[in-house]
Amino acid sequence: MSATDANPGNAKRSGRIATVERIVDHNDDTRSLFLRSAETPLSGFIPGQFISIAIPLPGETRSRPYSIASSPEDGEPFELCFNRVPGGAGVEHLFARRIGDRISFTGPYGLFTLDRPPDTELVFIAEGTGIAPIRPMIRRALAIATAHPIRLLYGALDDAHLLYRRELEQASRANSGFQIEWITSNRSGGIEWLYAELLRRAEQRWIKADSVRARHVYICGVGAGVLRLRDLLRGSGYERRAVKYEQW
Repeated sequence: MSATDANPGNAKRSGRIATVERIVDHNDDTRSLFLRSAETPLSGFIPGQFISIAIPLPGETRSRPYSIASSPEDGEPFELCFNRVPGGAGVEHLFARRIGDRISFTGPYGLFTLDRPPDTELVFIAEGTGIAPIRPMIRRALAIATAHPIRLLYGALDDAHLLYRRELEQASRANSGFQIEWITSNRSGGIEWLYAELLRRAEQRWIKADSVRARHVYICGVGAGVLRLRDLLRGSGYERRAVKYEQW
């Protein structure tokens, strides 16, 4: 995860320890770890923030950021959701953890956040595990009564990689103002096709369909496609501060 806008003033930089309490495999390459802090519970973070995990490597220790996929209101254990990527030392370290193992981390950090929903329509665009920081944002937005619509455009390589789908669909059924649009490439089109489709639909829904540019948009995913989405919206009249993004 390469966290854009990841330099918060309220960062907690002292090292902490958490224990792996539960492990959930979402599919063949995506996993959630549920972590319980050894001392003071992780609290006070804002939906969308991440922690930095210490990764032991030969001769050194490096830190890698991972978004918190649970909500502050959930308490502990808190959840990290991640997928296996080729050559990713950090994620291989996490995949090797077992229940009872201890993890060293610092944080929370990050400015890709939603504390209180703005008084306008909210749009979330996620690709794959990019739903992790957006999930608690959606929960926060739904928990605070708003007359404005909430939209989620979520794409993945296949149905198995559309994470938290049942939970999100239940939330949509319970909240008429929350609408979801799913996209899958069935792996045949790959990530380039997927981002091209996300771009096409974002342009169709929130640029060509009307002249409204007051929406606030949150984008999270992997690679240059995130920046293309950002530039598309900002270049079409959306204010810079209204289009937040995190690129992994």
